[in-house]
Amino acid sequence: MRILYQKFETLLQNTTTNFKRYLYDNVSWESRMIGIIGARGVGKTTMILQHIKEKLDSKKALYVSADDMYFGEKKLIDLADEFYKNAGEYLFIDEIHKYTNWSRELKNIYDSFPTLKTVFTGSSVLDILKGSADLSRRAIIYKLQGLSFREYLKLFHNYDTEIYSLEQIINNDVKLNDIRHPLPLFNEYLKRGYYPFGIENEMDLRLGQIIVQTLESDIPQYANLNVGTSRKLKRLLAIIAESVPFKPNFSKISGVINVSRNSLDDYFSYMEKAGLIGQLRNETSGIRGLGKVDKVYLDNTNINYNLVGEKSDIGNLRETFFFNQMRVKNEVISSKKADFVIDDYTFEIGGKNKQQNQIDRDGKSFVVKDDIEYGYLNVIPLWAFGLNY
Repeated sequence: MRILYQKFETLLQNTTTNFKRYLYDNVSWESRMIGIIGARGVGKTTMILQHIKEKLDSKKALYVSADDMYFGEKKLIDLADEFYKNAGEYLFIDEIHKYTNWSRELKNIYDSFPTLKTVFTGSSVLDILKGSADLSRRAIIYKLQGLSFREYLKLFHNYDTEIYSLEQIINNDVKLNDIRHPLPLFNEYLKRGYYPFGIENEMDLRLGQIIVQTLESDIPQYANLNVGTSRKLKRLLAIIAESVPFKPNFSKISGVINVSRNSLDDYFSYMEKAGLIGQLRNETSGIRGLGKVDKVYLDNTNINYNLVGEKSDIGNLRETFFFNQMRVKNEVISSKKADFVIDDYTFEIGGKNKQQNQIDRDGKSFVVKDDIEYGYLNVIPLWAFGLNY
């Protein structure tokens, strides 16, 4: 356990607190058990270390990674017991999905140590969601998405920008302090600004590794699939990446990658939960969120550029960005007349020459244009939707 503390102190010393993710202040840190889930590389570990460094007495806290060699011989419940007996109050467990029977042991920790506060994270959204049923009455689960354009401006360039509501954005009330020309920054964000590690070198290599690990390890392990399935998942992801955007024809695709229709539905679901794709649904029978899948996008534009490079279709990139940024705080569904619907508002996405032919003149329909710096009337700049969280 002494070695665990040494590793923890080293990590804490190297943790900076000058930039915090949007979720940081929204987490109920004093709850008895908290789970923070999200795709690989979005900053979960840094966020919990920042909380420890700023808010807690490090002598009463312990951070461990569930894939540490310590757990080759010890169990989580044994660690919690020893930590608790030594007056420990806050236990943080990272990469929990890499620990066998993690859900059962977290339940036992919760039931056995009533004054111990536990926070766990999981890079694989899949395993956390699969096991959270046992913890549904015990743990509060938060989901962390990648950087918004607003967060990118702060982390990469140290520009402070407010969070704007949807109503403020469509009213063109958005202001960028000290930024006269947002488009060059926005274009850089689309390529490398969604993941915090994009600020470092070898961003493309690291993102490529994340995609491969998700397809070859996370999804097959979660769904008890064989190794050959990962090749089919890669093929399916490539088909989505090359589409403009992808409108699923399940019968045709199942023949191309040689899987059944039911299996294909599962593959799409697995990749969505893992943070590789986003599925845009329509409104069916008035029940949003349960509608038929109308379009499929890659999860974010950084993945687009990683898989397709400069050949990425600009129209697809625009729609991917809008869908990715707006679904954090809003329910986004497909539109019969335009591209997207949020609440009672309709949005048509395009370039600076996009016309208003497809939308109604009803005060609730908007043209979202790329390649413009500022909006006017019902015309909104695309980058502004990256300031919603």
